[in-house]
Amino acid sequence: MAPSGEAITCPFDFSKDLDFDPSLAALMARDSITRIRLPYGDADAWLVTGFDEVRQVTTDQRFSRAGIVGSDYPRLTPEPIVSPESINVIDPPHSTRLRRLASQAFTKRHVDPMRQRITRLADTLLDEMAAQGPPADLAHHLSNPLPEQTIFDVLGIVRDDWPRLGQYAHQLLVTGPDSRHSAKTAKDELRAYFLELVVQRRHSPGRDLVSALVAAKEGEDALDDQELAVMLLTLMLSGQDTATCEISNICYLLLTRPELMERLRNRPETLTDVLNELLRVIPFRKGVGIPRVALEDVEMGGVRIRAGDFVHVSYLTANRDPERYPDPDVIDLDRPPVPHMTFGWGGHRCIGVPLAMAELEVAIGRLLERFPELRLAVAPKEVRWDTGTIRRFPIELPVAW
Repeated sequence: MAPSGEAITCPFDFSKDLDFDPSLAALMARDSITRIRLPYGDADAWLVTGFDEVRQVTTDQRFSRAGIVGSDYPRLTPEPIVSPESINVIDPPHSTRLRRLASQAFTKRHVDPMRQRITRLADTLLDEMAAQGPPADLAHHLSNPLPEQTIFDVLGIVRDDWPRLGQYAHQLLVTGPDSRHSAKTAKDELRAYFLELVVQRRHSPGRDLVSALVAAKEGEDALDDQELAVMLLTLMLSGQDTATCEISNICYLLLTRPELMERLRNRPETLTDVLNELLRVIPFRKGVGIPRVALEDVEMGGVRIRAGDFVHVSYLTANRDPERYPDPDVIDLDRPPVPHMTFGWGGHRCIGVPLAMAELEVAIGRLLERFPELRLAVAPKEVRWDTGTIRRFPIELPVAW
């Protein structure tokens, strides 16, 4: 690592409500990009925080995701979450091919039927909550089960397998030092499961997302079994994890900020714009994700990044860059629509964004439509938050109506 003073140790373990991590805020305030030390990995990394700089790193082919494969790269979890074969660690042009083929499964023609399935799942869950009566835990009844059920349902996974796969997914997100073995086992089991599922769909296609991905072609080019299996693993983890956090976080904000709730009740047609502003400002995870490696020396942010250096970007800080978003810490529901980085940027932006947005729109829209008097059943300070994984979300959300 290029010399530039001591690296700043960053556990990135802040979990207080949806307050912005003060250590990230301090790193944003520095004049240049900063060397940081994360809990796991054998090297330091540069941390890039500004919107324009993050955009540069995520689109500049001198910074390689594939370069981290085989290294003990700096990260927050004992076992790397991402598989070496994942689309998340493949560089262009190979990743461009994979994304182009996979995106065929997320066109409007495919997503509209998915939205119908999501609506049926959400209504069933909300029926059960209504039948139980208040108070009820919204995380238990909606935030936790809907993303899991959605991804399993659209993938065409049989219900008997849902609990086992859900447990594997959770094991991959735990940050404790004793979780390495269970996380590796979970990843191996999931990869094997999806490989078998792909083989089944090749012989007997259905109307699910796996079948759509199997059928995706561009001329004679198609995804092979191993590519599909790893892609399904990535989709399952990112789809389930992000949506679970965001549904709970968005609900928490609506329940604790009456003006936000009132806006959606009075103007439900603004739902998508409101969701995007909330997605921009919510710190839905801790710290950073997957780094890149500099393939050559690059001058950036007042420092020289040397070939071989690890580089992390922070989408959370980029979403609060004051040069991009005036008054960035303010939730402004009339803010002109400007793309945010919550789903990533550049060649590794989440390919499942259309599905994720459909899920959020259905979950929040149906919840407010069916429970117009929804309110928090406890004081905000009594809400319990996840502290054991890389995620930021309330693990319980007691509500009444």
